[in-house]
Amino acid sequence: MEILKRLIKGRLIAFDQDEDARQNIPTDDRFLFLDQNFRFLKNNLRFNGISSIDGLIADLGVSFHQFDEAERGFTFRQDAPLDMRMNKSGNVTAAHLLKTLDETSLADVFYRFGELPNSRRIAKKIVEFRVTKPLDTVNDILEAIGKLAPYRQEHKFYAKVFQALRISVNHEIDYLREMLEQALDVLKPGGRLVVITYHSLEDRIVKNFMKSGNFEGVENKDFYGNIETPFRIINRKGTTPGEEEIAYNNRARSARLRIAEKI
Repeated sequence: MEILKRLIKGRLIAFDQDEDARQNIPTDDRFLFLDQNFRFLKNNLRFNGISSIDGLIADLGVSFHQFDEAERGFTFRQDAPLDMRMNKSGNVTAAHLLKTLDETSLADVFYRFGELPNSRRIAKKIVEFRVTKPLDTVNDILEAIGKLAPYRQEHKFYAKVFQALRISVNHEIDYLREMLEQALDVLKPGGRLVVITYHSLEDRIVKNFMKSGNFEGVENKDFYGNIETPFRIINRKGTTPGEEEIAYNNRARSARLRIAEKI
């Protein structure tokens, strides 16, 4: 936030529901912190008398402390209640989903949000397991699906399972789509949309939207065959961290930054 404060000459508005984010709020009249999900972008801008913006930066990553605090249930490395709520005021936890969704719905969650090819087998194991034991903790789900983890790829497998549950609990993909559509509406011509993604699912959505203005990546053409798009891509392949940055912060290894300018 301090870096942005120095870079931006005008007004800066930040959306963040992370409880610890409030501790890093800079003291500056130009800065407005909103304890809101970015899906409410347009409503909050309108409430504050802002009709258009010069740029938008969206970091889609989960805060480090949420993974480091075992009780949040975001990581498979430590046993804890299966919570995974970004905002603790929410009613639905990962444990709730695992207990209530039917086998087909569970398979859909793991396939859509974890891109797991064996999603049906995972869902079947979970449904069989919960007949005799509730899935309340991290160790419960590891016990339920442990035999499906590929040899020497256990961490990658569990990471995708937990990613799928976290995305589903927090409606991350739906809210990302809402934010991108609103960003297109409020950005001024020449305004820039900057998004940092951390996995292929959300990166594909951002890439397609910047390319075509829709989430399927379908390019529309005018009568003369010219491609109609609301953006000019600044870094076509996206920007990834270098070796030095990864050595300093290993958690940045999967990050990809994409920039597009509204036409």
